[in-house]
Amino acid sequence: MLDKAYNIKDELVRLRRDIHQHPELSFQEFRTAQLVADTLVELGIDARTGIGRTGVVAHIGPDDGPTIGIRADMDALPILQQNDAPYRSQNEGVMHACGHDAHTAMLLGVAHLLQQNYRQSPADWQGRVRLLFQPSEETFDENGISGATAMIQDSALEGLDSVIALHVASHLPAGQIFFQDKYSLAAVDSFKAWVRGDGGHGAYPHSGSDPLFMLGPILNAIYAVPSRRIDPLRPAVLSLGQISAGAASNVIPNEVYIQGTIRSHDEETRSLVAAELERALSLSQTLGGRFELQITRGYPTLYNDPTVNGWMRTVTADLLGAETAVDAEFGMGAEDFAYMAQQAKGAMFMLGAAIDDGLVRHHHTDIFDINEEVLPLGTAVLAETARRFVTGNIVRNA
Repeated sequence: MLDKAYNIKDELVRLRRDIHQHPELSFQEFRTAQLVADTLVELGIDARTGIGRTGVVAHIGPDDGPTIGIRADMDALPILQQNDAPYRSQNEGVMHACGHDAHTAMLLGVAHLLQQNYRQSPADWQGRVRLLFQPSEETFDENGISGATAMIQDSALEGLDSVIALHVASHLPAGQIFFQDKYSLAAVDSFKAWVRGDGGHGAYPHSGSDPLFMLGPILNAIYAVPSRRIDPLRPAVLSLGQISAGAASNVIPNEVYIQGTIRSHDEETRSLVAAELERALSLSQTLGGRFELQITRGYPTLYNDPTVNGWMRTVTADLLGAETAVDAEFGMGAEDFAYMAQQAKGAMFMLGAAIDDGLVRHHHTDIFDINEEVLPLGTAVLAETARRFVTGNIVRNA
């Protein structure tokens, strides 16, 4: 499978660069979805478009038997690209700055390899593979719907026994593959809060209540939540991203606005951080003010099923060598693949994709890029895992 993936490397690179040059924002992936559907049809695979609004779903294999899904996300970010690659974004202000172009190209490569295998050995296949090209991983709409939840609502995960995915990592060594069992990437919630007082003239601060003054102890209390209110053995992050207030040097504002993010790895900690944030804001009441807090629950924690992870670890070792499979913590980022992993036993691995020139091209930055040499590696591991699943060469019910 690895040799076959290398045989289509030029096509993988071509697809990735095509998608990179034509990035589309969340739930606007019309051209990308059409490219995916057209490519699948060329391979002899029927494709359904419009799943989860702009997603694409296709199947390889017989109509019954155990089913494994493979997911790739397709959306880009509202970032003005600064690196001057020949495949630079042609959609000004939009950029594939997280690797979803590579994910989509690799899943199309998987489709190529598995369709070829099924045509050559149909009697070996006891089940089927479902290809899930997902929109809108980067954000959710005004109703809290992301691409994964939209596809779930359209029954794209119905009947799946397992689901797998990968994510390129531009900061990790190219060619190494990273695994973490059980809870990995974090649940992510966002919050907005308003601390309110009376405001007034800057020359007479004693005549009213000052929300900027209240903010001092409130900030101390907020930043103390992870270190002093949460068990240190439970990961938790509470960070502010914006503080805004006032418009003149001699006017005490009547309101301060803050917003930020909450990250956690379990529901108890998730709820506790939210409660402690509210307690911190209540200091405004002690100081003669008041507050309003709005918390928006986002993606849940990603749970990597150890059995499914084990399949991909074994495949990685078999194809690339045992030293290539690395156990590592994923950190406090978030992934809406977590919703899919709640619907079927699932796991995601990280594919190291750093360009080895000393410059770190972080995700979600305007210079993001990856080492395209890793495209056949991710393609081969996903394809071989799925092939072993449908041919019964792994223990599916462990």
